[in-house]
Amino acid sequence: MGPIPKGTFLTKGVGRHREKLTSFELALRSAGIAEFNLVRVKSIFPPNCRLLSQQEGLKYLTPGQIVFAVMSDNATNEPHRLIASSVGVALPSNPAQYGYLSEHHSTGETDQKAGDYAEDLAAMMLATILGVDFDPNLSYDERKDLWRMSDKIVTTRNVTQSAIGDRDGLWSSVVAAAVFVDIPNGK
Repeated sequence: MGPIPKGTFLTKGVGRHREKLTSFELALRSAGIAEFNLVRVKSIFPPNCRLLSQQEGLKYLTPGQIVFAVMSDNATNEPHRLIASSVGVALPSNPAQYGYLSEHHSTGETDQKAGDYAEDLAAMMLATILGVDFDPNLSYDERKDLWRMSDKIVTTRNVTQSAIGDRDGLWSSVVAAAVFVDIPNGK
C-alpha cells in the first residue's frame, strides 16, 4: 500500500533560459519545489486531506525527498507566444470523500481562462462520482452555480502560471502543481 497524504499545497513558477531543461528547472525553483524528486500522479485529492499554504507544506519536506505531485507544465521558445499551466481543485462537502485535481496546459489563454478551465475539469470529474447533474453545454459560470447549489461540491480553486514567450527566443517554462505532504499526527 502506498502512502495517503494528509496535506496538499498549491504552487506555481516560471523560468527562462536558452536551454529548455534549464528553463523548466528554473520554473521549479520559482515554485519552490526544485529540490525534491517529484513523482507525477493523477488526479485524486485524498479523503481527509488538508489544503495547506505553500509555506506550511514545505515545512514537512526535506531536500532530496521523493514527493508526489499533480503537476502541469508548458514551455515555448516562440517569441510572444502566451502559454499557461494550471491545476484545478474540486473538494466535496464531506471531507471523508475524495476530491479531484486536474491538469491543464494551453497556449493563448490568460491565467483566468486557463484557471477556470482547470477548475471546471476537476469539478466535472467530482460531479460525476457524486451524482450531481450537469450539462456540459452550459457556461463555466452556470455550471459553477449549479455545483454550489447541490451542496455536494464545497470548494473549487486553481493555481495557474502563464508567461509570454521571450522576445529573443529563450525557452520560457511554466509550472503549476498540487504537492502532497505527510503531516505528523497531531499537527
